[in-house]
Formats: sequence, C-alpha cells, structure tokens
Amino acid sequence: MFDALMAEASAVSVDGWDFSWLDGRATEARPSWGYQRLLGERLRSAQAALDLETGGGEVLDGCPSLPPLMVATESWPPNLARASARLRPRGADVVATTGFPFRDDVFDLVSSRHPVTTDWREIARVLRPGGTYFSQQVGPASVFELVEFFLGPQPAEGRNSRHPDRAVRAAEAAGLTVVDLRHEKLRTEFSDIGAVVYFLRKVIWMVPGFTVAQYRGKLRELHERIERDGPFVAHSTRFLIEARKP
Repeated sequence: MFDALMAEASAVSVDGWDFSWLDGRATEARPSWGYQRLLGERLRSAQAALDLETGGGEVLDGCPSLPPLMVATESWPPNLARASARLRPRGADVVATTGFPFRDDVFDLVSSRHPVTTDWREIARVLRPGGTYFSQQVGPASVFELVEFFLGPQPAEGRNSRHPDRAVRAAEAAGLTVVDLRHEKLRTEFSDIGAVVYFLRKVIWMVPGFTVAQYRGKLRELHERIERDGPFVAHSTRFLIEARKP
C-alpha cells in the first residue's frame, strides 16, 4: 500500500492551483469570509484591475465578470499556460512576470490570493488614488504540524514571519490605510500518505526541496501513523487584508 501511494502521488501533475486531486483524501476548512465571492463583488465595480500571482487563473476565472482592463501576472511556465488558456478568452491580459512593469496610478483594484511575497510599495505605486489592494494570505505557522513533522521544531521567527500584524505595518509604511483585517485558524486533515506527498510537491515552500526519496523514511513513519491512528490533523491559518490608497 505504501509503495503504491508513493508512486501514484509522485506521478500526478501538480501544475496549476487546483487541488481537486485531494478530494476524498484530504480536507481543509475554508475561511468564513469567502474570498472569491468578495473579489467578484469588487471586480464588478472596477474599471482596471491587476491580479498578482494568479496561478492557473482558477480563482479569477471563477468570478462572474471582469473589468474592461484586467491584467493577471504569473511567472511559473506551467501555471502561465493554464492562466492564459482560461483568462485570455475572457479579455484579460496575462503577463509573464514576477515584477510590476506598470505605470504609476493605473489600477483601481489590485488583488492576490496566497501571494508568496507582498511588495507593498509597488502595489501602492500602481494603485490609483482611492484604489484598493484586496488579498487573502497564508498566515503564521500554517500547517506547521506537518512542516515540523518533517523538519523538526521551527524558530519563532519562522513561525511568525507571515503574521497579519506585520502586513498591517508594511501596508501603512507604504502609505496605504488598512480598512479590513480578518484572521482564522482552520482544521486540515490528511487521510493517506499520498495526499501528503501531493501537497508537499505542490506547495513547495512548506518543506523546501522536498522529494520522496529524501524523506522516504519519514513518509513511511507518517503512513504507519495514519494507518494506525487515522487522519493526520494540522491547522492552516489565513488572513484577509484590504488596504486603500488615500
């Protein structure tokens, strides 16, 4: 069973930002605020919007309407191809970049779901006066029960590096005013070791450099634990932040 699960989870594609392969194998509670719904409401009233690190374009494509000027950025080639196929037919421009090759004061909405980093000063620069940055982000020590199973106890700096209070301070330092901030801790369960392998292959910053070969011993240990005790339980953290340019 262990070897079969390893082979299956190692072979499946991890392109894009669709986690449907985990259906029936892992669960994660969703934040109560409903990011995609709220983003859709803001896009409906926008004239020019920018979605950063759009992934495969799944979240943006799930919004009912897009503004007259809609730009999405993505840098990873497999995701870029998926985002282009989804979003260009809807009139969006998909730009291959990790930066901000845009003029000052262009967008009245900038959004991002689970950005790796947030360049607050560049966001403030490209927003029009009165414009809004709207983002759902990974919070502090997210799924660290799993991270620490593989890597051992993590230092306090690592556990708190994505704390929402830091985001507020950075936004304000860039000249933005935070108008909404919400934070939730959410239960996550992994029902088999294949789900763990898939997750760590896809969310590559959780256990940097993860490979099945390198962590085979720990994976077998976790497999036996799940078989004996049931699903491995962890907790993800998320925060919603909305900041406005005066």
